[in-house]
Amino acid sequence: MLYKLFYYIDWVSTVNALEEIKIVIPEHIKNAIRLPPDEVERRLRIELALRLYEKSIVSLGVARRIAGLTKWEFLELLAREKIPIHYGEEELREDLEWIEK
Repeated sequence: MLYKLFYYIDWVSTVNALEEIKIVIPEHIKNAIRLPPDEVERRLRIELALRLYEKSIVSLGVARRIAGLTKWEFLELLAREKIPIHYGEEELREDLEWIEK
């Protein structure tokens, strides 16, 4: 099933000063997603951020930026989804950088 989904998704990567990855979902798949059309992009970003964080692929800071949420909003979302918080060196560094600003 996962393979079939990736078959339909066209991954486009553009590399410049900041690397950007775009996931293009064909209209027929987008129409099959059971969400109001104006919520699809936001919810997919949040779901992606949750799964990447849950699997320790990205830090909390990166995940919350993918989701487009503040740190506190993302922490509340993690609690609602019952996803444990991973706090490691990278999160500590991000917190220290924020404090120094």
